Amino acid sequence: MTRKVITALTAVVALASLSLAVAAKHHLVGQLDKAFSTESLTIKVGDSVEFRNDDEFFHNVFSLSGPKTFDLGSYPQGESKSITFDQAGEVEVECAIHPSMYMTINVEE
Repeated sequence: MTRKVITALTAVVALASLSLAVAAKHHLVGQLDKAFSTESLTIKVGDSVEFRNDDEFFHNVFSLSGPKTFDLGSYPQGESKSITFDQAGEVEVECAIHPSMYMTINVEE
């Protein structure tokens, strides 16, 4: 390939990546009274979800689901942690400290 072709291809790939990043959305899920603010959430691949702790005690948000396994660790009131979802599928989300806390995130293409 010539240098001009490589430069043009690099520019196309960069623009495509930028357009995907711009299209991604950020969603907020609160945690209050030992519950998530929603039981289910539908998002798109590339979107991120922020989990904000509004309780006076720690939470630990995690998932063992195939499309997105994660553990955000424990964090206190007023703090939040985010995770980006890069694969489609259903993700079950729980709190390791409060077993009754459960929600589902449906990640679509």
